[in-house]
This record gives sequence, C-alpha cells and structure tokens, in this order.
Amino acid sequence: MLQTGSLAPEFTLSNQSGVDISLTTLIHQGPLILYFYPADFTPGCTREACSIRDIYGELHRAGFTVAGVSPQSAVSHQKFAERYSLPFTLLADPDKQVIRMFDVDGPFGMGVRRATFLIDSTRIIRSAVLADFRIGKHEKFIQAALALGNRN
Repeated sequence: MLQTGSLAPEFTLSNQSGVDISLTTLIHQGPLILYFYPADFTPGCTREACSIRDIYGELHRAGFTVAGVSPQSAVSHQKFAERYSLPFTLLADPDKQVIRMFDVDGPFGMGVRRATFLIDSTRIIRSAVLADFRIGKHEKFIQAALALGNRN
C-alpha cells in the first residue's frame, strides 16, 4: 500500500458512464477520497458505498471529491450506482493496473484489498487506511477527513 507522504500515481480509468477520468481531473476541485473495494453488490462493499453516500453531501460541501475503484466493468458500476443511488464516481479497473499502482492488489494477485486514501490537490497522499474486513475503520477514516476538512 502506498504510504502517507508519497506521490499518488497519475492514472486514467473509465467511470460508470464509460467516460475516462484521470486523477488530475478528480483532484482539480480539491482533496480526493479515493477508495478501493473488492466488488460491486457484495455485502461489505455495498455497506461501505452506502455509508459514503449517506455523508456525501457533507463531503461535497467541505470540498472533497470521492471516487471508488474496483475491477468490475463500467456497466457493473453503473448498475451498482443506480441501485444504491451513489452520487460519486466509480472507476473500472478490470486489468487492475491502478490497483497495483496503489499496491492494494490482493494476496497472490487475487482480489482487491479494501483501502482508502486522502489525496490532496498536489497528488500527495495525506492519509491512508488499510482494513480489509473492518469496514467501520474506513467509515471512521472518512469521518475524520470530513472533520478536518470542516475545520479548514
């Protein structure tokens, strides 16, 4: 997993609408919460996405952009976003290129580790958490980022 203080690698992936989105585009408006998750429609990933959805308005008002990355297709992401009314970007990484760039590929190249990064507008990783099965830890991480953003 990339460490706090390191430079986030530039990338471009298709979003749930099939539009290519780069890291530079995502951080253009301010800090980015970039989270990696194993799969659309699984119980843990659905819980995580919905918890972010539920505070998305606050995140947006505080200047944060949110994007999720997993290996499913843009079509799968579109269905997932529609079913759960997700207002943020989901990025398709079927070849796991970006997943490997951020060093969150699962053991022996299987799956994806659940990780969340806070990236500033200069591409510096300001904070990160890796907690594969502890979804609550990711929720607390995002709440802490939101609290910090509200103080600025």
